[in-house]
Amino acid sequence: MGIPNRFAKRIVENDLIFLDLLYSICRHSLYKVVVNNEDQARRINGMESHIGMDVWSYANPSRPGMVLVPGSLRKIFEKKVIDIGAQFEVQVENIKEAIEKEEKHLAAAAKRSNQTDGVLSFDKIHRYAEVYAYLEELAQKYPTVSVVNAGKSFDGRDIKYLKISTSNFQDSKKPVIMVQSLLHAREWVTLPATLYAIKRLVVEITDRDLVDQIDWIILPIANPDGYEFSHTDARFWRKNRSTGHSMCVGVDLNRNFDYKWGTASSGSACSETFHGPRVFSEPESVVIRNIIQRYQSRMELFIDVHSFGSLVLFGYGDGALPPNALSLNVAGVRMATAIDAVKWPSKPNYRVGNLAMALYEMSGGCSDYVQAVGVPLSYLFELPAYRSSAGINGFLVDPDFIEQAGFETWEGIKAGARFVLQNTRKMH
Repeated sequence: MGIPNRFAKRIVENDLIFLDLLYSICRHSLYKVVVNNEDQARRINGMESHIGMDVWSYANPSRPGMVLVPGSLRKIFEKKVIDIGAQFEVQVENIKEAIEKEEKHLAAAAKRSNQTDGVLSFDKIHRYAEVYAYLEELAQKYPTVSVVNAGKSFDGRDIKYLKISTSNFQDSKKPVIMVQSLLHAREWVTLPATLYAIKRLVVEITDRDLVDQIDWIILPIANPDGYEFSHTDARFWRKNRSTGHSMCVGVDLNRNFDYKWGTASSGSACSETFHGPRVFSEPESVVIRNIIQRYQSRMELFIDVHSFGSLVLFGYGDGALPPNALSLNVAGVRMATAIDAVKWPSKPNYRVGNLAMALYEMSGGCSDYVQAVGVPLSYLFELPAYRSSAGINGFLVDPDFIEQAGFETWEGIKAGARFVLQNTRKMH
């Protein structure tokens, strides 16, 4: 069936870019970009808002960037990189083939699942409904657990978190630690980190002091709409699914919080780092804000788990350091060292540092907001990248690494929790 004439003219005049991107959707290519200095890095990373590329990791002189580029824009992208004086190398010619390979590996792992009653397996990436059913099951079986429905996503999905406490959060002397994952939808490997923490705090307790002396908040799926969309429609979807922003859908939730909002992010709705029309414009970021505000007087440690990069990062995204930067660095090093002690030898050691200095400048970040409202220790974790035999380095999930990702991240969380028990807020 053809396009009616009255619509064809409008499409030709106004939507050529959209159709061009749609046409090339299956021919996205992944590039490695090497820059020689900070000026090149700034210019390369600044291309994100202009030519529709998707930055998987930002380039800086100490490490290459990884950029996903639609097929129709490859020549434009390559010319701009050359003009800037940087170098590029195609890592994956057609990303669709890599996605199909991931699907095949995950499906095979799911068939071999060793799931037992009461514990989600760590040989697959669980969907939204599975995770929430599991949370409810835990609340029914264990007196230390309660499920809180904190609000609705843009598309009306529940956003739930676990409260884990031996005193039902009634002991005001106990510190609160919060861990969340999947603020960015495509970062599937972050979910095992929160699920593994739940396992060790509820189902198979290995560190009794951490359960008895700390109240825990675990938010496994911070962006449910985007997460489901990344499973059903677009594997590398990053944002939420809010509409009303011109022709493009979604806001980068990790640019929507109230810390220097809009200063180092994109005002373009089609950008992967679109900060939204206003601070806290998105229901998902409002839910997290409300949790923080409710418990901030007792919250000592906050960890927002992302991928990828093997990093433990603290504020602020504009390069300014909090007054307790030394404590942030010391605790961060302890967490990174604990992870490094058990990580796979093939993975790089974790690096610790300020967000802007170790990664890139950003604004409106969740962990920055949490730090700014007075939580002493607020971090953004970047879990290790996945590198398959085809050379892809990014968000795809290796089934063999799922449980390891949870296990090693938990070792880092434990180290952070023990730092909290050893250092009260009075010391900050």
